[in-house]
Amino acid sequence: MSIFNNPFSGSKLFRKSGGCSCGKHSSQTEHELAAAKEANAVASAGEEQQLRRVVEAGLMRALFPNDASRRAFIQAVGASTAAAALSEIFPILTATEALAAGGAPEKKDLKVGFIPITCATPIIMAHPMGFYAKQGLNVEVVKTAGWAVVRDKTLNKEYDAAHMLSPMPLAISLGLGSTAVPFTVPAIENINGQAITLAMKHKDKRDPKQWKGFKFAIPFDYSMHNYLLRYYLAEHGLDPDVDVQLRSVPPPEMVANLRADNIDGFLAPDNICQRAIFDGVGFNHILSKEIWDGHPCCAFAASKEFVTAAPNSYGALLRAIIEAAAFASKAENRKQIAEAIAPANYLNAPVTVLEQVLTGTYADGLGSVKKDPDRVTFDPFPWESFAVWMLTQMKRWGQLKGDVDYKGIAREVFLQTDAVRLMKEAGLTPPEASTKTFSVMGKTFDPAKASEYLDSFAIKRG
Repeated sequence: MSIFNNPFSGSKLFRKSGGCSCGKHSSQTEHELAAAKEANAVASAGEEQQLRRVVEAGLMRALFPNDASRRAFIQAVGASTAAAALSEIFPILTATEALAAGGAPEKKDLKVGFIPITCATPIIMAHPMGFYAKQGLNVEVVKTAGWAVVRDKTLNKEYDAAHMLSPMPLAISLGLGSTAVPFTVPAIENINGQAITLAMKHKDKRDPKQWKGFKFAIPFDYSMHNYLLRYYLAEHGLDPDVDVQLRSVPPPEMVANLRADNIDGFLAPDNICQRAIFDGVGFNHILSKEIWDGHPCCAFAASKEFVTAAPNSYGALLRAIIEAAAFASKAENRKQIAEAIAPANYLNAPVTVLEQVLTGTYADGLGSVKKDPDRVTFDPFPWESFAVWMLTQMKRWGQLKGDVDYKGIAREVFLQTDAVRLMKEAGLTPPEASTKTFSVMGKTFDPAKASEYLDSFAIKRG
């Protein structure tokens, strides 16, 4: 008996001659069709109904270890009477709720690495604002110098999980830049929230065609920043590997490099961009949402080993982060969050800089104050189509060789099942689909046509 089958079914145990394995149907084909129909009915009834079936089935197995005796009992008293009797002697609803909530964390003391940028807002704010403690966890959020360090410390298990650039778990899983280790993205940290910032000396060079010879900083090779900047440059006729220089620079060091004239600009997280404006050394050329409105940036990432070895700890950690993302998604909470994440052990930034980023009312560095409440948003749903787009850009720029199973890789790394359940618990509304089309600089991306999309670009490697 499958754990999701109806334990109160009174169908016969033994096969009739020419019949099925349960003896109820005239053929095995009819049996399989009926089983599929029941499974679909349970699935459509929702996760709570599935979990209730698990509890009921387990209890019936305990009371009637012999399948024939179970069937005889149900046929004698009827399915509804059997279910009612079971409810009288065992708190099925309570057990179902307990199963849904998961067990106690296997490990309560956890370390989560992060880079001090507003992209990590849910991961960071969950510490001072009590979201981890609410889940019974003692989480140490560890400020880290750069993305390679975050990756290596997570791979070495110094961190249980981490704030990562959303392409990083794909790269790690594929063995790009590191040993191949299966990683997961169960939640996106932030949507939008980046900008191209240029040095003040370039305020009269707003046409990218004037940028030949420029030196740009990006946070990491496997980053949305790298892919978005390359996309933007290529759409304006510049080859990012020929016409400009791209340098990997940790975000906390970018403003100092801009001030020292080591770089001409960067595509970076908004708090870095806004700090350059606050310090009078740069201006915002364009927000990343003007390149692709709704793009992902950073993610909560964990190895598959952690997910499977400590599922309750993982579930509690993910629940805390998704609840923090739900809180951060509301505009009225943004100033409170800015104060919570400003201290030195988190972002070490002026509150006014963080408020400008999180509220979307900000100085652009050219004398204007702009308003865009969606400059950064927080939607944790890990769309598979996000992963497919990232893989096309890895392939486009020569990071990924050979044939690519876009859909298969995306599904393995970007995990949606847990996100859907926990988003509902947090009062968010997850989408029903796992993929979607979107537009990047006016060009439609269909995840079902990834190869055709890649072939359409004039500027690419290979």
